[in-house]
Amino acid sequence: MAVFGGFSNITKVPELRRRIVFSLVVLAIYRVGVFITIPGVDRSVMQQVVSHQGGLLGMFNMFSGGALAQLSIFALGITPYITSSIIMQVLGMVSKNIEELRKEGEAGRRKLEQWTRYGTIVLSCVQSFTLASWLEGLNSEMGGAQFADVVSEPGWGFRFITMVTLTTGTALIMWMGEQATDRGIGNGMSLIIFSSIVSGIPGGVTNYFAAHQGDVQPLTLLIVLAIFLACIAVVVFFERAQRRIPIQYARRQVGRRIYGGQSAHLPLKVNMASMIPPIFASSLLMFPATLSNMNIPFMAKLSATLNRGDWVFNTLFAGLIIFFAFFYTSVTFQPVDVADNLKKQQANIPGIRPGRQTAEYIDGVVSRLTVVGALYVAAICIVPSLVAQAFRMPFQFGGTSLMIVVGVALETVNQIEAHLITRSYEGLTGPRATRLTGRGPA
Repeated sequence: MAVFGGFSNITKVPELRRRIVFSLVVLAIYRVGVFITIPGVDRSVMQQVVSHQGGLLGMFNMFSGGALAQLSIFALGITPYITSSIIMQVLGMVSKNIEELRKEGEAGRRKLEQWTRYGTIVLSCVQSFTLASWLEGLNSEMGGAQFADVVSEPGWGFRFITMVTLTTGTALIMWMGEQATDRGIGNGMSLIIFSSIVSGIPGGVTNYFAAHQGDVQPLTLLIVLAIFLACIAVVVFFERAQRRIPIQYARRQVGRRIYGGQSAHLPLKVNMASMIPPIFASSLLMFPATLSNMNIPFMAKLSATLNRGDWVFNTLFAGLIIFFAFFYTSVTFQPVDVADNLKKQQANIPGIRPGRQTAEYIDGVVSRLTVVGALYVAAICIVPSLVAQAFRMPFQFGGTSLMIVVGVALETVNQIEAHLITRSYEGLTGPRATRLTGRGPA
């Protein structure tokens, strides 16, 4: 009953109510746009192509919420934005100018966001032109053989219209995501990915029962459901797990009063990179398919290899996840800055000298946590997909999707909790709401 009481508190906070409604409106507009088809194509034929090929094409379709199969104005999804963000993160490691902008606070952050938007538009133009060329290629590859023509009137006119339409659609998604972040609940881009993945669940379940008419094994369903629930439990556990480093504040006297001397802790998440590594890895694995349509040497062979979804794909996927876990953590968390801040606050870790030794100690702890977090993310993204393949599940709801959905749901609940608690209301779990802020020392 405490949970229902927590949800009833949402309606008592006008600002929170407006933010939730705004987020839902943005997601509704996005879902409507998924079914608006670009001019000059037959989406029914494209749906057959996507269901026939699967692999990376099916994964791309899943992240776009079915927009690719619909040949929607949102067919590119937020992939160009994610790719642009990856490029900016990489440039930040090698460019001093970008590194200086990051340290300038709000002004620098806005400048970097502006560059990311420009990069998104450029990448959208490139990817939309590639997609248009690929759709025209489907006419000659599959037209008249397995399926009808996807494009009714191929040519430069179709390519230009497709580029303008898809680039505009991606820009609109990017704008809606930013608006949802500023005026809604949670991260707007994450919510859009969340809605895209969740929207495919009913269709996937329906396809499974349709493909196994009269041959549905209850034991198989129970095994898959048990694995699914176990994966959710693992995701929740690791996403909430923390390593708490004890901190002691020095005593200082101001006039007749003595301040400080309290004990606190520095919480470090086991999975500090959160959902970023699988999203970045998925986007990077989709990139060869884009380059293969530009006649770049051996990209077509690499794309075909990855599209099979076998051990090669899983190995590369796991390797990229581990790499991006370390990379993103090293970019977003700076032990030297943390050590300097502790020193300025006259705080120290018991038994560790302030300054360089503190930074080295924190860096060692973060490195060990990242090893555990990276292996957890790689396992949770690979194992459910292998189980789905073993039981012949006809949909793309794998470990990556599971982690993104659960992670976004937890972040959204935390946002709602914060709004309720700051206004003296109980959270969604009643008196024990503070348990959502994290686990004890890991």
